Amino acid sequence: MTKILKVKPTRMELLRLKRRIKLAEKGHKILKEKQDALIMEFFTIYDEALALRKELNQKIEEAFEQLRLAEIDTGIVRLGEIALSVRPNKEIEIKKRNIMGVPVPLIEAEKFKRDPSERGYAFVSSSSKVDIASEKFEEVLELAIRLAEVEETLKRLAKEIEKTKRRVNALEYIIIPRMKETVKYISQHLDEMERENFFRLKRVKALLEAKSQA
Repeated sequence: MTKILKVKPTRMELLRLKRRIKLAEKGHKILKEKQDALIMEFFTIYDEALALRKELNQKIEEAFEQLRLAEIDTGIVRLGEIALSVRPNKEIEIKKRNIMGVPVPLIEAEKFKRDPSERGYAFVSSSSKVDIASEKFEEVLELAIRLAEVEETLKRLAKEIEKTKRRVNALEYIIIPRMKETVKYISQHLDEMERENFFRLKRVKALLEAKSQA
């Protein structure tokens, strides 16, 4: 049985509750629409995340294969020296954007793929195999950062979906039914009071008529 609110069973309270029910039902509709839109957005981004993850795994395999070929071509020791001379990439900048009111990360950075002349190692001591391996790992880095942005977005959307779902369910199954049950209780109470007043007035009228006739 649905519980009722602890309120005074008055006409003023009845009118106030009816207004609250209308507002709650409007809020429920808005939240439900928001929830549905968030879920659609979530699965759109989820498909993107799956595609990125698949592409990233493929790029990682390609990068390590090119690294193996570079080791064979250049030698492990020399390749290590070349790696130490590579200039670091420029720092990324993490900003924010909104998806239906949900703040999600926006990672901004210049492209990680560089010309061989920008990497910092000397051409004379390197080889084309090293250039190819470097390029492949730069592609991996680009994809990894993009995937990190997408997966964090998914986490935040999922959290917001869950929060919105709890609010929708609270309105649908607890708050609105409780207010409606209270309205029903107050209406019944007021009807009963009206009947009692009617019979009371009827008895008073009968007594007055009997007294006037005596």
